[in-house]
Amino acid sequence: MQCTVLADGYCSYPAEWFFPNAGHESLARALDERRQPRESVLSPYTCLLIETGRHTILVDTGAGDSSRTAGAIVARLEMAGIRPRDVDTVILTHAHPDHIGGAVDARGRPAFPNARYVLSELEWEFWTGTRPGLRGLRVPEDVRNQMESTARRCLDALRFQLEPVAGEVQIAPGVRALPAPGHTPGHLAILIGGGGRKLLHIGDAAVHPLHLEHPDWENGFDLDARRATVARRDLLERATAEDMRLMAFHFPFPSVGRVAARRDGGWSWSPGW
Repeated sequence: MQCTVLADGYCSYPAEWFFPNAGHESLARALDERRQPRESVLSPYTCLLIETGRHTILVDTGAGDSSRTAGAIVARLEMAGIRPRDVDTVILTHAHPDHIGGAVDARGRPAFPNARYVLSELEWEFWTGTRPGLRGLRVPEDVRNQMESTARRCLDALRFQLEPVAGEVQIAPGVRALPAPGHTPGHLAILIGGGGRKLLHIGDAAVHPLHLEHPDWENGFDLDARRATVARRDLLERATAEDMRLMAFHFPFPSVGRVAARRDGGWSWSPGW
């Protein structure tokens, strides 16, 4: 089984969107220590290619044409020797634009024509039912509206190739989807590998390494901050206990590393394979 990280692009977000409940002074100090600007956070979009020998699986598709600084996933796959028609499974951790936007091409058709698109059943119901309630998000209204319109447009285009899943489920041998709700109702984490080597892809359960050091710092894009915090802690505790590598979609590229418990609480992040 071979895993390859693929950089789709990036976006710059106001820092308060990523850390809405962090005290101003505490957040400023934490960003200063990392020599990062206080006002904004540069956030990569990193997709994951999994080749098992029998299956070619893509985890998340990037932002597609919904972002001027992203939309490179097809080019990145071709650099890895993979054509869109070679992908047989696309796993969508959730239906936010930066994860689902690249699933549909410029003509409004599935970008990976031979793939089944795996998504949580709860996620499908949330975005395609009566207008989803996004008031729990601590981001501007125009951002919420864009998130809703992109999800509906993409999911409508994918409906004939979509495979909704419920609970913990095997997607392919060595690849399992784990419920990790809070960021969205049907947000998924992905567990890859077996035996002594495992990679836990936590999606957007944390969107910055500071969410590991301060696991109670919330993310303004979390629909249910309390459930998201519980999910984040559960995933980090599992990764630590089982000595797994960890991947997070928005962490600095290559978005893979290891976590270790800190004496004063939280977890530390060490990037790299």
